[in-house]
Order: sequence, then C-alpha cells, then structure tokens
Amino acid sequence: MPALLAVIAAAVLFGTSGTSQALGPADTTPWAVGAVRLVIGGTALAVIGLFWGRRIRRRSPVHPRCTPSAVALMALAGLGLAVYQPLFFLGTERNGVAVGTVVALGSAPVMAGAIEWLLTRRRPSRVWACATTLALAGVVLLALGGSTDAGATDPLGLAGSVGAGASFAVLANAQRRLLSTGWDAFTVAGGMGGFSALASLAVLPFVGLGWLASERGVVMALWLGLATITIAYALFTWGLQRLTAATAATLTLAEPLTAGLLGVAVLGEQLSPLAVAGLIVLGTGLLLLAWGSRSRRDPRPFAMEG
Repeated sequence: MPALLAVIAAAVLFGTSGTSQALGPADTTPWAVGAVRLVIGGTALAVIGLFWGRRIRRRSPVHPRCTPSAVALMALAGLGLAVYQPLFFLGTERNGVAVGTVVALGSAPVMAGAIEWLLTRRRPSRVWACATTLALAGVVLLALGGSTDAGATDPLGLAGSVGAGASFAVLANAQRRLLSTGWDAFTVAGGMGGFSALASLAVLPFVGLGWLASERGVVMALWLGLATITIAYALFTWGLQRLTAATAATLTLAEPLTAGLLGVAVLGEQLSPLAVAGLIVLGTGLLLLAWGSRSRRDPRPFAMEG
C-alpha cells in the first residue's frame, strides 16, 4: 500500500502542473515552461537521486554493475521524460487542455500494459484490466464533457497526445526494467532526471525566457521543477519498485482527476454533468486498483498473472 500511495501522490503533484502554469505569467510559452521545468527539476532529481542511491549502494553488499545497457535504459527514461513535454503541449495547444490531457494520460496505461506484455510475455492482472477499463471510460467522459470546442479534433494534436502517452509508457517500462535488475529507485530516478535535463538544455537557446525576471515566473518555475518533477518522479519511481509499469501508469490517471478538481476550485472552470460523471468513473477505477492491492495474497500486490 505505501507504494500505491506514493504513485498516487506523484500523480496528484503532476496534476497541479496545468493550474500552476495558468496562474503564472501571461507571456510564457509551453515550450519554454517545459524546458525550464525539466532543467530545474531534472537537475535536482539527478543530484538528490544519485546522492541517495550512492549511499544505498554503499550499504548493500551486492549491487548491480553500471553496464552500457543500464546507462542506455536510464537515458531512454530521461529521453521519454523530455519528449513527453513538447508532445503533451502540442496536444493541448491543438485540441485544448481537457481533450489533450485526457488523451495523453488515458493512452499511457494501455500502451504501458501492451509494452510490458510484449517484453514479459505475461498478461496483466484481471484487477488491472478492470480498473484500467473503468479509468479509460472516465477519461473518455472527461474528454467529451470537458471540451467546449465544437470543431473537429485536430489530427496533429491527437498524434501529439498519443505520442506523449507512448513516451510515458516507455519511461515507466525502462524504469521498471532497471528496478527489476536490482537498481535502487533513487539511482534510477536520478539517472532519468539527469538525462532529461541535458536534453532540455538544448532547447533553452530557442525559447523566450523573459518571464523568469518576474517573481511569479520564478515561483512557477520552482514549483513546476521541484514539486512536479523532482519530488513527484522520486515518489513515482520509488512506488514503481513494487508495482508493474502497467499498474503505475493506470494510477497516474489520478492526474486528470486532480487537474479537473483544481480547475473548478482554483480557476473557476465549469464542468459539465458528463465531465463530472467522468471524474466519478475515473475515481472508481483508481479505488478498484487500490482495493485489488489489498485483496491479493501475493507479497508483490500487482504482480503479473502468467
């Protein structure tokens, strides 16, 4: 259960991103915010994660060797985190925050489960399948009820959202494979953060950063970097030690639930009855997943069923 709560807490922090950006300076761009967010958060995650990971390895009599394949998996996780940003914002720019967010996050658990299935040749558990079905149904209702644009869905934006979901699925599976070979969660998170920060540094010269001169801009950048990247991904990776990638990706659907509630409570957005129903169905799916973790006898509560 602690691992489950850690991933849900991470998802709640993820869900504050949109509201934080909405409350920030008006002259920001998604590309600039995303790059600064990862440079700050990724760097801090690398420093903290690698420091604590080194201490853990010193106390452990047996620890994995730093092989080229391990470095490649950490780089793949970092690249997945970096690629997620522009693809996610492309989807929200083209189709709106509601549709773009729910398509990206709704596609992630399905693709994470499919990738894990292909890699392990084992079917996801029935609890995961039922919970994910409910969660995706809630995501669909949120997308239909939350959109106020009567126009057709933009194909490029839709591709961006699905690509963001795929990048998150790859990230989760890369981390899970590292954890399964004996790497500790802090080192895995630190490696991912470092590689994502390096990738984002290449973007900074091409985006406007004038908004960082304001106090509001600095506060927003620090929150997005330290809370929604450093702390959130440390919690997510720690929880992933005892969860499958598919389950962890499903639990992150708490992010649109959080984003929807904050939109109403903080930004004064109005939700349609269909969107409210989507939040309820989505929450039910997450509760089912939590209940399943307590009812299974397997000490690894979300072990795959063979």
